[in-house]
Order: sequence, then C-alpha cells, then structure tokens
Amino acid sequence: MKNLGLFCLLLACIGLESCKKEQSSDKAKAEKLISTACYKALYESDTIDLKINILKSGKTTGDMVMKIADMPVKKGKIIGKFHGDTLFVDYTFIQGTYEKKVFKNPMAMLKKGNELILGSGKIETYLGRSYFAKDTPIDFEKVKYKFTTVDCEGK
Repeated sequence: MKNLGLFCLLLACIGLESCKKEQSSDKAKAEKLISTACYKALYESDTIDLKINILKSGKTTGDMVMKIADMPVKKGKIIGKFHGDTLFVDYTFIQGTYEKKVFKNPMAMLKKGNELILGSGKIETYLGRSYFAKDTPIDFEKVKYKFTTVDCEGK
C-alpha cells in the first residue's frame, strides 16, 4: 500500500510539472515582441540563417537553419537571453527529415556592433541536459561562424 501511495504521488508530480511547462511556453508566445533581427553566417560551403525575436521580458526566441556541408540540414528554434553583450540560447532542432528525434544544444553568441559571433566551448552533459562548462571560457576568437545582419524575409 505504501508503494502504491508513493507511485501515485510521483505520477501526480510528473503530471503537474508537464502542465507547468505548457503554461510557460504559452506565456512566452503571449509576451510582447520588441524587435526582430535576421542574420546569416557563411563559412566555406556552410550557411546558417538566424532570426532573433527580442521580447519585452528580455528573453529571446527565434528560428535557426544550419546547412553544413555533407550533413543533413538542421532546423529548429532558439530560446534564451542576453547576459551583457553575450546571447546564451538553447537550440532545439531536428536533423534532416527525421522528426522523431529532437536534439538540444547550448549556444553562445557575442554581439559586436551588427555582428554576432558564434562561440565554441567545452560542453558538459548532466542528467540529459547539455550546458557550457563553468570552468572553461567560451572562445569567440578562433571561430568559423560570424553572423552579419540581413533583411528578414516575410517578417
């Protein structure tokens, strides 16, 4: 009986947590949009298109499409926030046409004028969540991708 009670309590907690996540994503959609900016990064035959929406709360959302040579196209959403001049986001994406597996990676972009520089750093994973290692700085000098502003198609 005791185990059944614990199981029911666990199931209720999971159910409440999933409802909470749905409410927070609905809240993000309802937040007021302040500005939208579009960027493009080119490196050899690679192309990355990025659209960033800045919300009144300070959060950022957007879309990113990565076309890397000899790899399936990655399409997805970003959500994050600026900390000073650095944008930290989680990029949630699918690879190619296989929509059953969703990937999520952390990204950091340094804003310099009208340019965003995609940084590289040591990524660690804990309990299925990836993040930048706290003890290793993110490198914005030796990078492949530097985004420049472009006109947004169909704002």
